[in-house]
Amino acid sequence: MSIIVFPAIDLKGGQVVRLAEGDMDRATVYGDDPAAQATLFAEAGAQHLHVVDLDGAFAGEAVNRSAVESIIESFPGYLQLGGGIRTRAAVEGWFGLGVARVVIGTAALTDPEFVRDIAKAYDGGIVVAVDARDGMVATHGWADVSDVPVADMARRFEDAGVASLLFTDVGRDGMLKGCNIEATVELARTTDIPVIASGGVKGLDDIHVLSLHADDGIEGVITGRALYDGRLDLATAIAMASRG
Repeated sequence: MSIIVFPAIDLKGGQVVRLAEGDMDRATVYGDDPAAQATLFAEAGAQHLHVVDLDGAFAGEAVNRSAVESIIESFPGYLQLGGGIRTRAAVEGWFGLGVARVVIGTAALTDPEFVRDIAKAYDGGIVVAVDARDGMVATHGWADVSDVPVADMARRFEDAGVASLLFTDVGRDGMLKGCNIEATVELARTTDIPVIASGGVKGLDDIHVLSLHADDGIEGVITGRALYDGRLDLATAIAMASRG
């Protein structure tokens, strides 16, 4: 079985950035033309793209809307969008513009019934972000840490029609420490929902090992800084992930 490689475009102030450990004050700017970056990823063979409105994650509403819209227009594949999407109107609006899947994080913890209802309304369209610091769910742009274990959060949505769980080890995100494969695979094995790995991918080894766990429920992997820093070639990563 193969897994999906999602190149990431994180948006802050309309620019393409990567954060270190989710800290907005530790942002590295990689470009000021998100649409052009999306086009480059498509030219490298990407059929899926992961986009995050970082400002929106803190504001609780879309902040980089124009940048996201430009990406939607430029990228011919499937776009997965997260960051501050906490209302039905917001979800419906993004689907109306052509987003393939919407990622919901904070609202999944604070208003699980909303997520369950919207997941049933948009079958296969909702991804629940399970972001973790030391095994506990982090919310509000990773600024707050709850007392809810990751596995407990995941199990809340097993019968809700959620497409996937997006698991990020916040302490590794943007740090090139390597993906927390052990925790990601453990989560995949404890839930019936497919899991997307995120946070800390540093090279092909991460892609290869994760692809070996497709049968355990690993659906895909998100990578950002490794691509932008030239440590990972996207076309090669996609080819490796497709071999399974």
